[in-house]
Amino acid sequence: MIDGLTFSDNDQMARLTTNMRDYASTVREDLRDATRSGCFPLEIYREMGARGWLAPFAPASDGGLGGGVAEYCAIAEEVAFSGLVSPQIATQGQRWLLDWGTAAQRDRYLGPISRGEIVFSESISEPGVGSSLKEMRASARRDGTDWILQGRKTHVNLGHQSDVTLMYAIAEEGLTAFLVDTSLPGFSSHETAPIGGRMLPTADMVFDDVRVPAGAVLGEVGDGMSTFFSTFNISRLGNASEAIGTARRALSLAVTYAKGRQVGAHRVTDFQGIQWILADRFSDLYAASLVRDRAAAQADAGHDPAFETSLAKKLAIEAAERTTNDVFALTGGHGLYFDEEFGQLLHDVKVLRIGGGSLEVLRNYVARCVLRSPEEVGL
Repeated sequence: MIDGLTFSDNDQMARLTTNMRDYASTVREDLRDATRSGCFPLEIYREMGARGWLAPFAPASDGGLGGGVAEYCAIAEEVAFSGLVSPQIATQGQRWLLDWGTAAQRDRYLGPISRGEIVFSESISEPGVGSSLKEMRASARRDGTDWILQGRKTHVNLGHQSDVTLMYAIAEEGLTAFLVDTSLPGFSSHETAPIGGRMLPTADMVFDDVRVPAGAVLGEVGDGMSTFFSTFNISRLGNASEAIGTARRALSLAVTYAKGRQVGAHRVTDFQGIQWILADRFSDLYAASLVRDRAAAQADAGHDPAFETSLAKKLAIEAAERTTNDVFALTGGHGLYFDEEFGQLLHDVKVLRIGGGSLEVLRNYVARCVLRSPEEVGL
């Protein structure tokens, strides 16, 4: 449902999404095996990087597409629809480096992350802290010109596989972001297994007096809130697009099955109740796509994207949850087995509901915006 997005090169994006779908079909069994086992398919990920599919924002000289938010949304949605490995974490890393990285940081990390040659992760969430960055307990203290990092992080996608992680910690000046090579002494990780997004395993991360140089700071010391929201206000659209793509896949597979399923003298899709479900769920996804498309256009035009992207992810998750729940009405007992995708797609949406800002946090933010300035949001 990307027809409402405006690209700098429409023909390029049409070819790209077709190529993504074709490639996914050639590695379908490998993707299914990785999902079932909860393994990160590194070779597929690197191939996607070589084709530019991990890097919508990075310039061509660094292996990217040099595109904008619209291209980002299109890739994220097609990845989810085709069942490929999510590039979300790598894309966020590129966004951070492009917006805040020094020349040395970009030279060292941007190209390799964009091409899939090194794996990036982001160490933000902490046990017992929830969504409040102000409650973060990880610390950063100066030791000469170096920094000593101490803390524990959780829910880190690709944390165990990553070569470099962006770690947020509290310095004397306030929240600060650090690029940390995971080969450094004092760093360790323990892989965990999420119910969804199985090809991006999570990890618990430990920073036990990890020493990093001054050049590891991303942005300004104490300005971590700015670095965080400049990326996450955009990356919500990646989450929203993956939710739409996941739900589209579930609905498409269910429709294909239901159209061929005979029940007595009728097909499943002959029944009015089933047709209403199809109409309602398609309408939900279509509407969510339009809001996502508007948010992408606003972001590409340079407007503050926070409200629009929060609303887009909220609506996308709600539409995707309803859709992945209701596909079982179309598939019946057929959808209840592990050799079909419907249960896994439902779990994938549940993970997207939380990642990048939970549905509840987004609802709180939208409500605050409406209460603060109803005229500004169009009420």
